[in-house]
Amino acid sequence: MTNTKKEQLDAKGLVKYFKDEFKTKILKAEIRTRTAGSKKNEFVEIWMKIDKSIFKKMMKHLCDYQFPHLAVVSGNDLGKNIELIYHFSVNFGERFKEISLNIAVDVPKTKCEIETICDLIPGALITEREKQEMLGVKIIGIPDDRRLFLPKDFPEDVYPWRKDKQPGLEKLIRNLHEGVKK
Repeated sequence: MTNTKKEQLDAKGLVKYFKDEFKTKILKAEIRTRTAGSKKNEFVEIWMKIDKSIFKKMMKHLCDYQFPHLAVVSGNDLGKNIELIYHFSVNFGERFKEISLNIAVDVPKTKCEIETICDLIPGALITEREKQEMLGVKIIGIPDDRRLFLPKDFPEDVYPWRKDKQPGLEKLIRNLHEGVKK
């Protein structure tokens, strides 16, 4: 991993940078351009879906291009899979040149694990811990896997953000909108 800044690529160039390396393992790539604010400043988003087999290599390839700014990893329960979306900014802090890069990967619930990126981006620790606790995705190689968001007495095999039936979850839910029962 070099982390030396290379020639700055636009969105099309960045997609090509990944497709040239990973070919058909980039399952989908979409560039969206939008405007924001009263001055209608343009910003660009790249949404990519990748095959899980290239996940770690993809993250290394991104860091070889330019050290990205990781905002967060979001997650969705898709039924048989958990979709993780890694939200990055490249060209971070460069006015009107930032690109939002969103890399999605499906993790099957039958083998619900993915490698950590903390060795590449140490700031990923908190968001990876959150995905372990809330979605039950085992993060292989995470440097600190202690609970952070759920209480210590919360059941180990219950994941609040999953949509499937989980034994014992109903007892843990508090519907604050119902008020105090007398």
